[in-house]
Amino acid sequence: MATKNQRLKPKRSKISAGLFMYRWKGNSLEVFLVHPGGPFFTKKDKRVWSIPKGEIEDDENFLNAAMREFEEETGLKPSGDFLPLGTIKQRSGKTVYAWAFLGDYLENKPIRSNTFKIEWPPRSGKQQEFPEIDKAGFFDVKTAKEKINPAQFVFIERLQSLLDRK
Repeated sequence: MATKNQRLKPKRSKISAGLFMYRWKGNSLEVFLVHPGGPFFTKKDKRVWSIPKGEIEDDENFLNAAMREFEEETGLKPSGDFLPLGTIKQRSGKTVYAWAFLGDYLENKPIRSNTFKIEWPPRSGKQQEFPEIDKAGFFDVKTAKEKINPAQFVFIERLQSLLDRK
């Protein structure tokens, strides 16, 4: 047990890092979001989309983790200037570090996500494999605010603020 003067380090599983890709369509800002795969989110759309993100491995640089996770979840290799967007804390208690970058992808090209296995249907004894991300796309800011996990909403505001200063 820690004494009053010791700081407890958060478990790495409570920390994620992610990238927030954006682009301009005319004069309008669009942001790239991903939809979680698997049976729990099949029929959910609002407030479940997210930036591509994931857990940081032991001693891994947070930005490197964000880049690795982005590529694992989308099949796209991120590059460019990465703008720090700070951190947020999600309802689950997880802290998310994020960076934004200007990018694009061909929307008719499917994303390639890593997969996970769970027992499905529950208590069936059968393991099924699902993609971590089943959909991705660019959204205008108004639509993105309706779709994104509410805790990550502030990343949109921070990005807009950074871009307004440029």
